[in-house]
Amino acid sequence: MSAVRPRILVIDDEPQIHRFLSPALDAAGYEPKRADSGQEGLRGIALWSPDAVILDLGLPDMDGKDVLKRAREFYAGPIIILSARDREAEKIEALDLGANDYVEKPFGVGELLARIRAGLRQTADPTGPRGPIVAGDVSINLDHRLVTRHGQPVRLTPKEYDLLGHLARHAGKLVRHADLLTAVWGAAHVADTQYLRVVIGQLRHKLEADPAQPRLILTEPAVGYRLQA
Repeated sequence: MSAVRPRILVIDDEPQIHRFLSPALDAAGYEPKRADSGQEGLRGIALWSPDAVILDLGLPDMDGKDVLKRAREFYAGPIIILSARDREAEKIEALDLGANDYVEKPFGVGELLARIRAGLRQTADPTGPRGPIVAGDVSINLDHRLVTRHGQPVRLTPKEYDLLGHLARHAGKLVRHADLLTAVWGAAHVADTQYLRVVIGQLRHKLEADPAQPRLILTEPAVGYRLQA
């Protein structure tokens, strides 16, 4: 008896996207579902209860942000925006409306699959992963507040640990500036992005092989950061 495969609904009006994504999702162990318009996508979410949704913003019958807004009235699973719109304001608005992630076209299928896996992990365990989280040669043990690199303990300041810990609880997922600032410094500092830049820089110097070319703590310009685990 075959195992049930996670169902991924792709809402996009471009046939070439479906021709490209459907076999890639199938090969990765998912069951792809297709919708070519916003209304069809909303019906598909209600009918199929997908494990994750990939949503284009430029749909023929309605704006993808309206689909996102209506979907969030009844659907709690991960929604990943896939769009050619690269303006900062578009990304921020989509994330504020409830998108879990934002991938720009053109995109690499490997990156998109990684974003899907991250979204599914968060849905499966909403409190975040437990125990050691491995990112390259860095191990983060949330239960024991212990960070090691190459097996050796790394000394972090309280703010460095709190920031790294919040990223680790959402490993692989984009975390917005405002969410990090609120979690680490409090709501009164939600606009103080310079705090983030300083502490992220300190963490990279302690954890990255080359802080100028980070591979663990990645920047999503003007939006947030991601721990690549």
